[in-house]
Amino acid sequence: MKNTSLKSKIRNNQTTIGTWLTIPHFSIVEMLSVSKFDWIAIDMEHNNINSESMIILIQTIQSFDIAALVRVSKNDEVSIKKALDAGADGIIVPSINSVKDIKSCTDFSYYPPKGKRGVGLARAQKYGFEFENYIDWTKENLIIIAQIENQIAIESIDEILNCEEIDSFMIGPYDLSASYGYPGNYNHKIVKEALLKFEKACYKKKLSMGYHVVNPSSEELNVKISKGYKFLAFSTDFLFLSVKANEEMSKLKSI
Repeated sequence: MKNTSLKSKIRNNQTTIGTWLTIPHFSIVEMLSVSKFDWIAIDMEHNNINSESMIILIQTIQSFDIAALVRVSKNDEVSIKKALDAGADGIIVPSINSVKDIKSCTDFSYYPPKGKRGVGLARAQKYGFEFENYIDWTKENLIIIAQIENQIAIESIDEILNCEEIDSFMIGPYDLSASYGYPGNYNHKIVKEALLKFEKACYKKKLSMGYHVVNPSSEELNVKISKGYKFLAFSTDFLFLSVKANEEMSKLKSI
């Protein structure tokens, strides 16, 4: 059974916290699931995770009654179709810079007449045995997150936010800062001004704001919560592992 509560939480502007999965091994999912994230996103954009591994990861995430999202490699028909046919509860689409980009990802996600998604029978549709039920499920429960991570998107943010099919608009901080010429410098005045423009536009329309807090720091996460961000990606699997290992080894070496 697919997770049916995450979309309603996002639409009701409730806080949900997930994390980024980059290591394609079921044991990593099992370890993260103990922490009771609301969702786990499989990152297909910046990692060499193949389609077969993606399916296994989705199955494992959902077995813990956690929503399985996929950050697709790009905003194209094949990438989105493969993720959704594999049974993902939703997608995170990178580099949304215009209304046209949103139209593309929503068309690729929904079947006609709402969209233009091609019809295939795979895990999501129980290999054809529950196709009609799956169509009904997508209408009420399919999650689409648009990543805002470019200066171009900020300049058109009011137009972009008018697209009702998107459940949350999520800042990708590294790419956003890089688009202004300051990669990784979130505290630069220009980057902070861009974030403020995004926040004000979302507040005005009462939309769910998302952010990827890359550092595994609950303090940084709470800062974003205090600013009104609701859909929060909390770090990544490899950073949770490596940062703690480095911290503890540094302490040992300093003794």
